[in-house]
Amino acid sequence: MPRRRSIFPSIVNAAIFILMEIAALNLLSRNSSLQEIWIAQASHKFMGAVWGGSQNVRSYFSLRRENEVLAAENHELRKRLMEISTSTDGSVQLSGDTPYSFFSANIVKISRNKQHNYIIIDKGSENGVTDRCGIISSKGVIGIVDAVGPHHAYALSFRNTDVSISARLGNEGAVGPLVWDGRSSDGAIMKEIPLQYKYHPGDTVYTSGYSSIFPPDIPLGLAGESRVINGATNEIRVKLFQDFSSLRYVTVVKNNNAREMEALER
Repeated sequence: MPRRRSIFPSIVNAAIFILMEIAALNLLSRNSSLQEIWIAQASHKFMGAVWGGSQNVRSYFSLRRENEVLAAENHELRKRLMEISTSTDGSVQLSGDTPYSFFSANIVKISRNKQHNYIIIDKGSENGVTDRCGIISSKGVIGIVDAVGPHHAYALSFRNTDVSISARLGNEGAVGPLVWDGRSSDGAIMKEIPLQYKYHPGDTVYTSGYSSIFPPDIPLGLAGESRVINGATNEIRVKLFQDFSSLRYVTVVKNNNAREMEALER
């Protein structure tokens, strides 16, 4: 059986070669000022590349933490905005008795290429999340919680053909159900709008507040073209503000009076 060759001589030879190269470069730099400049420049470029690369690596791994901090700040601002109400004279008032509770959350799984898309978030019953909680972002409605575990919750995405939310055209316009158009990533359709109601393309669409899930006045998107359905109502295309392809940080909104409202409806 042939004996295995030791790698120790190879390591010694490599070390000797590196030391000889360093010695040769040192001699060159001492014997010629021009060569010294070239060697110094090469050394600086190499060190700059190494330093820059390490900085890029550190910056990359710090982005997640920075994004989490920004998400937490956005959550607090969104929470404060939801507590703001407008009085009849147009003045802004801060209400401390809002029926809604808010929880920041991260999306851990999301489907985007189906007719029945879903979302899983990293907050569950131990964080106060219950079924029928809403999920929102700074750019609109994301979904509705359908099932809850201790540490995670499963939600139907707004990009699900089974989900419909109550929406309003403009500040005081007509109210109707808003559904995903079933095709595009940022398209929706607002249905059952009376023909006599006049609107302008570009009007903002908001949540109506006629729901036990979502607070009123969450901006959802911009109204576009319309078409008449069965000669009785309009359907209006809506371009959503939210881009579902880049979604990660969300806010769970819980209506603390939802059970009472649903019981009365029954």
